[in-house]
Amino acid sequence: MSNLTNEELLGELGVDVFAEKKSALTPRQERIIAGFEDIQRFVEEHGRQPFNGQDRDIFERIYATRLDQIKRQKDCVELLANLDHQKLLDGSDVSEGLPDDIDDEDILNVLGVELGPSGEGDITDLQHVKTRAEVRAAEEVANRKRCDDFDRFKPIFLEVQQDLKLDVRKTVPFKDEASVKQGDLFFLSGQIVYVAEMGEMFQAGYGRPDSRLRVIYDNGTESDILMRSLQRALNKDENGRRVSDPVAGPLFKDEPSEGDQASGTIYICRSLSNDPYINEHRDIIHKIGVTSGSVETRIAAAETDPTYLFAKVKLVATYELYNINRNKLEKLLHRFFENARLDVRIQDRFGKPVSPREWFVLPLDCIEEAVERIKDGSIIDYKYDQGSAKLVKM
Repeated sequence: MSNLTNEELLGELGVDVFAEKKSALTPRQERIIAGFEDIQRFVEEHGRQPFNGQDRDIFERIYATRLDQIKRQKDCVELLANLDHQKLLDGSDVSEGLPDDIDDEDILNVLGVELGPSGEGDITDLQHVKTRAEVRAAEEVANRKRCDDFDRFKPIFLEVQQDLKLDVRKTVPFKDEASVKQGDLFFLSGQIVYVAEMGEMFQAGYGRPDSRLRVIYDNGTESDILMRSLQRALNKDENGRRVSDPVAGPLFKDEPSEGDQASGTIYICRSLSNDPYINEHRDIIHKIGVTSGSVETRIAAAETDPTYLFAKVKLVATYELYNINRNKLEKLLHRFFENARLDVRIQDRFGKPVSPREWFVLPLDCIEEAVERIKDGSIIDYKYDQGSAKLVKM
């Protein structure tokens, strides 16, 4: 593993890093640098220089006016030359125009914007203008557009919601695992966010890697924000969370490794009932169960148990489980084959109606394939198609 500097490590985590200002700088020089950094952040977020137009956001107009002023002053250009990694000062031309030491209050006056009650020229204290944090939030919403192919992604959001209910997936604070890659899912501002596409990586400010993303939201909208913008948003959101994969780590093993803890067995069996329907379709009616004890003991009294349809059963397959919550895994398999569940109702020995929920009408090889896909994690890309009686890719 390569040795990263603290700045590079913070950059990988999506934390903004700013160069320390030298104590020898004058207050005016510090103000110029701080103002230029605001402009750089705007360019990084929007992929373009700010423009001073009547239809533009007030902060963009301020940044555009400030950049124009900086480019007209030779001492400003010289001061910022080493910081200008975005080449914003190329083509600078010292000429007549705004006063040499124009401040934010003067800029606001030029733009015809009324100052707040303090009258101190703080651009975050404007009447009739939102704070920068509010503007960024508004820009994020405004930059979203309707997702025309949302039907492709809707099943993903529905699956995530169901998996979270069943405890098949978990959510963890984003700061604990701050990477972003294609296929990732997050909770941001109360919405589920899916990273559908990820462009090529490029070097952004301070040499940090960045990429343009296509992000889909569960309300049917999308945006093409930068990776680092998404990271910052998730870090700033107190409830920003990463949604885990449905299955993490090894679930089944042919042979347990040292230290593994046995946690049960998945068993598949067929009913030996004389019911006409079951008798006719016996080879494609299967019970999918999980037990922490002996499978043989579990099915020994099947003919007295409504769960087994009051009939003996034939065991056709078993899978040993290690280091996995067997109940959650059972729920995952049952949910995956939900559309193939056998709709059956029988009466228990007290005459009370019972509807066993562990029986499914599907071929054994489909169950075996689902188990294999749970092993390698590819199950999230598939669904069971009842018409063809096959697992098909979504």
